[in-house]
Amino acid sequence: LIVGGPVAAFAVTAGDDDRGGGSVAVGEPHPTSPAEDSFFEHMTEKVSATDPTTRVGATVGMEEKAWGTHTVLELKNVKGPQKCTLVAVSRTGEEEIVTSWSVPQWGYGIEGATNPTAKAPLYVHGGAAMDREDIARFEVRTFDGERLVEIGA
Repeated sequence: LIVGGPVAAFAVTAGDDDRGGGSVAVGEPHPTSPAEDSFFEHMTEKVSATDPTTRVGATVGMEEKAWGTHTVLELKNVKGPQKCTLVAVSRTGEEEIVTSWSVPQWGYGIEGATNPTAKAPLYVHGGAAMDREDIARFEVRTFDGERLVEIGA
């Protein structure tokens, strides 16, 4: 049994209200990272590091929440293809995966890249149940366990 149907695109209108509602086209690519636009640029606490061996650079923006710590990662000079995680490590050694992502073949934040997508850093956000003051560091790791960069918190 094969079931098929038409493909449709929708536009959602928030309407005019006191909150400045507007229209959003569903299915359209976002020209920049929503994580960068909505969170990273407004976070006041950020820590950065570049690994001397891998040359991968990372900045983690943090925001205390009642549920733990909200984070946004900016990642540069990471080549693909590979899958990675951002891990929060507590002062007692407890680890929590904050978020994970795939790096395409062209990579992210590659200086001098000919692919425009490869030039731009990667921005991803996530959260850890750890309180901000309990986080000692963050690590960007491959799914194979290789540490690409460690960022002191």
